[in-house]
Amino acid sequence: MKVIGLTGGIGMGKSTAAAIFRRAQLPVFDADACVHRLQAPGGAALPDIARAFPGTVVAEGGRLALDRSALRRLVLADPAALRRLEAILHPMVRRAERAFLARARRAGVPAAILDIPLLFESGGAHRVDQVVVVSAPPGVQRHRVGLRQRMDRAQIEAVIARQMSDAEKRRRADLVVSTGLSRHHAQRILRRYIHSLRERR
Repeated sequence: MKVIGLTGGIGMGKSTAAAIFRRAQLPVFDADACVHRLQAPGGAALPDIARAFPGTVVAEGGRLALDRSALRRLVLADPAALRRLEAILHPMVRRAERAFLARARRAGVPAAILDIPLLFESGGAHRVDQVVVVSAPPGVQRHRVGLRQRMDRAQIEAVIARQMSDAEKRRRADLVVSTGLSRHHAQRILRRYIHSLRERR
């Protein structure tokens, strides 16, 4: 089984690419969704976050709940705080990722996809056989993020600034999928790639 890393900056079109892999019956591990579950009301990460970041976790209806806006403001303004948060979340996400890959191997699929926004930045590229990078022009990227994220422009720029540049990600990729042209263009490239994964099985 091939392990494929899917990555790209915020707003570059990873969700669209992941959906294409899923429609092709290839399993996708969504690292962002895993983090969201860990931080959801009653989530496994909340006790540690409460200890590390007092005031960002409150008790609601008998269980812990995260004030996401408060935590986001803290970590975007303080690199050391962001590293503390990552030290809590990353080991939990890695355990979930290992369980996902074990299930995929048992299922006998030709490839499993790890959808990880910070694949290169976190040193995760060594865990995959190939890397697919989704890419779009800066103007398209910021427009997409502005439409769907509850962040002001300063927060958007802070997120983009801490990510590896698109040019460097493209340089390191085994496959670059441009999502700034059209959805059809991206679909065509990925379908051809998925076909090659099945052929090489």
